[in-house]
Amino acid sequence: MPPQKSERKKLSMKDVLLWAEGEPPKPGPRRIGIHTSTFGGVQSAAERAYRLGANTFQIFSSSPRQWQPYSLTEAQCSDMRRLREKYDLAPMAIHTSYLVNLASVTPQFHRKSVEAFRGELQRGLALGAEFLVLHPGSFRGRSREEGLELVAVSIAEAAQGLDLETSGLRVLIENTAGAEFSLGGSFEQVGQLLQRLKTVCPAGACIDTCHTHVSGCDIVSEAGYEETMQRLDEAIGLNSVFVWHCNDAKDPRGSKRDRHEHIGKGTIGLETFRRLLNDPRTKHAAFIAETPIDEAKDDLRNIEALKSLVVS
Repeated sequence: MPPQKSERKKLSMKDVLLWAEGEPPKPGPRRIGIHTSTFGGVQSAAERAYRLGANTFQIFSSSPRQWQPYSLTEAQCSDMRRLREKYDLAPMAIHTSYLVNLASVTPQFHRKSVEAFRGELQRGLALGAEFLVLHPGSFRGRSREEGLELVAVSIAEAAQGLDLETSGLRVLIENTAGAEFSLGGSFEQVGQLLQRLKTVCPAGACIDTCHTHVSGCDIVSEAGYEETMQRLDEAIGLNSVFVWHCNDAKDPRGSKRDRHEHIGKGTIGLETFRRLLNDPRTKHAAFIAETPIDEAKDDLRNIEALKSLVVS
């Protein structure tokens, strides 16, 4: 049943473009932003990010749960570049569709995934994005090693003939929550995939705080945070982590359940984000929230929560 009129109004009022008034909040000294909607045209995401006081952001370049790609016009791409320059929004990350599984054991599904990922790369180039974030996928039906190798080969196939190096587009492998057949459930797996991509395309890592926590790593205690960062540095290299997905978690450490919570309201808590945002080893990175929007201005509150933790 479609939402009633009052429900539709409540849903629509979650959009910052409908409630924002006056000057937006000023960005802070770190690159902090959030995943923003492209409703009304992909370029509208830049306007939303600016109105929320962000100076970096992430989008989907097509529907995350449908194979049919979103068709970008030259005008939309031009407007996106213009607005990003006007508002100093950088970097911009694109999150790959959730449907893409480059390790799939099913030939037809794997072929669709490779083609869809190539489309993601092409749209990233057209929009001038700096990063394309990819979940490595599920290796069910294969060994983990076979899965990692197939992902690397698939990325190479999808990127064939595309000049990612010159354009500045980098593929970021995101760590996952550690489900049984999921690739990327440890820093070591992400690092192994990045090693395979060294001769394929510009690559790096995107580390999700919720995924890290629920996969079993201790990022809450001070000692645990330091140990986890050391492991991350050894497996991937902290300089190769270009984006941090800043998400609190609804579930406890080690649960392997990927459910995001508002910053400071979950089982991770504010102190971890304070450490992360002020850690000199992460100064080069962008911090992008993927937190829920349960009520109007939740996106604003989560960005402001992160910005408030930065020591100027």
